Amino acid sequence: MESPVTAKASDAELANSIRALAMDAVEAAKSGHPGMPMGMAEIAVALWKRHLRHNPANPAWPDRDRFVLSNGHGSMLLYSLLHLTGYALPLEELRRFRQLGSKTPGHPERGCAPGVETTTGPLGQGISNAVGMALAERLLAAEFNRPDHTIVDHHTYVFLGDGCMMEGISHESCALAGTLALGKLIAVYDDNGISIDSDKGQIRQWYTDDVRRRFEAYGWQVIPGVDGHDVDAMDAALRKAKREKARPTLICARTTIGKGAPKKANTGAAHGAPLGADEIAATRTALGWTHSAFEIPQEVYQGWDAREAGKRAEKAWQRRFNAYKKQFPAEAAEFERRTGGRLPDGFDAAAQRVLEEFGAKAETLATRRASQLVLDAFKTALPELVGGSADLTGSNLTMAKTSKVVGPDGGGDYVFYGVREFGMAAVMNGLALHGGYIPYGGTFLVFSDYARNALRLAALMGLRTIYVFTHDSIGLGEDGPTHQPIEHASSLRLMPNMDVWRPADTVETAVAWSHAVKRTSGPSALLLTRQNVPFCKRESLGNVERGGYILSDAAGAKAAIIATGSEVQIALEAQKLLAGEGIPVRVVSMPSTSVFDRQPADYRNTVLGSLPKVAVEAGVTDYWRKYVGLQAAVVGIDRYGESAPAADLFKHFGFTPAKVADAVRSLVK
Repeated sequence: MESPVTAKASDAELANSIRALAMDAVEAAKSGHPGMPMGMAEIAVALWKRHLRHNPANPAWPDRDRFVLSNGHGSMLLYSLLHLTGYALPLEELRRFRQLGSKTPGHPERGCAPGVETTTGPLGQGISNAVGMALAERLLAAEFNRPDHTIVDHHTYVFLGDGCMMEGISHESCALAGTLALGKLIAVYDDNGISIDSDKGQIRQWYTDDVRRRFEAYGWQVIPGVDGHDVDAMDAALRKAKREKARPTLICARTTIGKGAPKKANTGAAHGAPLGADEIAATRTALGWTHSAFEIPQEVYQGWDAREAGKRAEKAWQRRFNAYKKQFPAEAAEFERRTGGRLPDGFDAAAQRVLEEFGAKAETLATRRASQLVLDAFKTALPELVGGSADLTGSNLTMAKTSKVVGPDGGGDYVFYGVREFGMAAVMNGLALHGGYIPYGGTFLVFSDYARNALRLAALMGLRTIYVFTHDSIGLGEDGPTHQPIEHASSLRLMPNMDVWRPADTVETAVAWSHAVKRTSGPSALLLTRQNVPFCKRESLGNVERGGYILSDAAGAKAAIIATGSEVQIALEAQKLLAGEGIPVRVVSMPSTSVFDRQPADYRNTVLGSLPKVAVEAGVTDYWRKYVGLQAAVVGIDRYGESAPAADLFKHFGFTPAKVADAVRSLVK
């Protein structure tokens, strides 16, 4: 006999509404992952009904709890929750799951459905973003809260599965979370024993980690063996997690993937494919869910509706903030500026002072050192800068004079990430996503490979994160080909929405930093030298920020040399050699091809013109064909380097004024 929906929906009915929407949306799309939403439905009821503090009418409320679905393949869990609790995500968008132009793409994407805090799907990165969010909460609380005036006080919740556990990035970020004692980070592990290559229990062929002991070793509180289908048991575990202040918490919840499906529950078949019409019908019968596809009874909507509770929660916070603002007006204004993502009024003046100082001193410096000097100046004007390095602080020079190290309690603005490049980049994404901070982090350029997928997600989400990649070429010298980036500058330039800067001197370094800080639509990568580079004399600073400009022109120029970074000086010396032979040449410095390519066509044509062109960069040559053409010359390196002093390597691989001059002569005969 079918069970009618009661006037007040039960927890079971609330959970089954998630199962029904997940089954129906995946079936309509003919693709997707129904198993995880069906398996985690009761966990979602416990968290979203009894603990999560959020306001569907204002997804950007600063003191809301953050929720991250790290196992993002189960996106219908999140979409169902957003729809049911009252966000502006109508049922029609769930019907259009995974379809062109819908707000419900296959994996959650920031900027599509309201309430999605971060783009997830590449496993392990959601939990790592959550670490950054929890860190941001801790730092903001330390900076802005005052006795009897608490305006920053929220939790970061994250769901994750076996795939997140297996990805190495979860080790990097979760170990850091334990070390930093992020007590307001609460993760729920969906321990269902199934992944793509498995059927019943076969995951143990390749995954036998003792998760409890692993996370306890990180310094987490672990709550093991919770029945993930018991709402009260999950509620009790969440309450225990919230009482723990000094450690992040992992709740290990045993669940059945595809819960309720008679034939496909607890099988790999429920993971990543529609259940099929027959199995869906059988599941409805087994659950006592008598409603047709995409039909949710009013009582269930009422049971899920979080709009009134969210409105009350935000109003209560607003009253606290108003009292804070009355007593601490300057701090309140700063909090509003920071959480609104606005730069201080004095930033442009501070940036201009740095440029003028660099121009006046005309120093020969490594651009990594110039970067540190910029940070020294910017940190005073930009308290939201939170930096760090993947165990290379003394090499990346990412610590400013005023930097304060982040520890297991209190605040700070500099994170020792340890040898965790990927984790660092993903945690930086979480810091940026949370709001209130502009994160930057350093490592060697060659190790951008380790961090690449987090860089890609930053670009995809349009996050203001800044990567300080030093030791940018064979110029790093004796460490040899394992540490010498050859293809890395070009590969980063190929990443959509990633602005890449390879400055030639102190001035270009300052411009790169200023541009990266002011850019709100995406990340920036600064590629900096280990070795000293000379100051470049220029008539004007006006066009440096346009990414490419005429650094040194010559009347009647017969060719143009385009160069970046440390090779700009080589181009200038080649220009002098050629001038002595009566061959006038233009030198174009192009610190950022990304920015230059966005300039109007008439400006780009003015800079490059129709002259024969030679490109010079200590990296792969193919990228530069877009500027010089297939028949022109590129002085570069298309093999891995050698271990030797930098000067010897530049000469060995042909990065000399004479070789560049030869390339120009070959075009102007």
